Amino acid sequence: MILIKNVEVYSPKFLGVKDILLCGETIEIIDDNIEINHERVKVIDGSGKKLLPGFIDQHVHITGGGGEGSFKSRVPEITLSKFIEGGVTTVVGLLGTDGVTRSVENLVAKAKALKEEGISVYTHTGSYGVPSVTLTGSVEKDIVFIDEIIGVKVALSDHRSSQVTFEELARLASEARVAGMVSGKAGIVVAHMGHGKQGLSLIKRVVEETDIPAKVIRPTHVCRKEELLKEAFEYAKMGGIIDLTCSSSKTVNPRRVIARAKEENVPMENITISSDGYGSWSKYDERGNLLKMGYSLVDGLYKEFKDMVQEKYLSIEEALTFITSNVAKALELYPKKGAVEEGSDADLLLVNSDLELDTVIARGKVLMENGVIKKYGTYE
Repeated sequence: MILIKNVEVYSPKFLGVKDILLCGETIEIIDDNIEINHERVKVIDGSGKKLLPGFIDQHVHITGGGGEGSFKSRVPEITLSKFIEGGVTTVVGLLGTDGVTRSVENLVAKAKALKEEGISVYTHTGSYGVPSVTLTGSVEKDIVFIDEIIGVKVALSDHRSSQVTFEELARLASEARVAGMVSGKAGIVVAHMGHGKQGLSLIKRVVEETDIPAKVIRPTHVCRKEELLKEAFEYAKMGGIIDLTCSSSKTVNPRRVIARAKEENVPMENITISSDGYGSWSKYDERGNLLKMGYSLVDGLYKEFKDMVQEKYLSIEEALTFITSNVAKALELYPKKGAVEEGSDADLLLVNSDLELDTVIARGKVLMENGVIKKYGTYE
């Protein structure tokens, strides 16, 4: 058991200064004062610190992305410590462009490995193309029978996609939704959005011309260009959930996009943020020739959270929602994840007054304490 004393609690809503008792992987008691004197209870002094829900990163290439610049450009698999450094206690892994040398089998195996090492992990089947690469031979069966799999990935409006048709996207969304209903999972389609001409037109058409709810298809990377962002705002107003990717750009980043979305009355609960961690980024010339490649890190969520608060775009309570409760609700994991409540999973962060990361607790285990990582991956 772990007892955290005298800490400012954000759930993300501010709850005041509280004591929190963790038993196993669960938050058992939140109260003004909890007194337990036993040698087997670890006591953490939270005085002067803030306690937050563990961050949820719903878009990470846990087996590595890349590969678009030939075999040497394959990004390596991520390690546990990278998540700890970024305050990420729950992750959703997926494939990217490469569904040939990368596989869903490898993805699920990596998810299971990270779970064994201490964090919570989910995955999506599929990659950029249609028909989707799968583990069982069926998108529906993957979602229903593979515990970790909660949805399917596809790419739209991108020269690297398989140029998905209306009928293919509608069928894929239908399969994901029904599989989610049968298995009690989110059952969603994560749509990588590229720079292409179609934008969100195909997604909007599926929502408008079929009975599939807008919440099923989740466009991501929607802040990559102005036209796409405008469409995304309209989609969010239709009930769709849009995902913003962390960026080092000073002009186009989640905090600026969210500030603008508020001005345009976009529902805040329909916006999430993810890192695209260990996914490659690439630049091409007008003829489609690769110019430059790199890959993103998973500490993007934590950095974006700090910037949102410290640059006074949002309060702590507001900023947290986009990387905790909004994401958990969208993945149908709330309040097990994304909240600090009695009965929620013991996924918690302690930060100092300047928001520097001090302690990371995942599934009731201390993975970082006093800024020092206590648990590394098997081969780190």
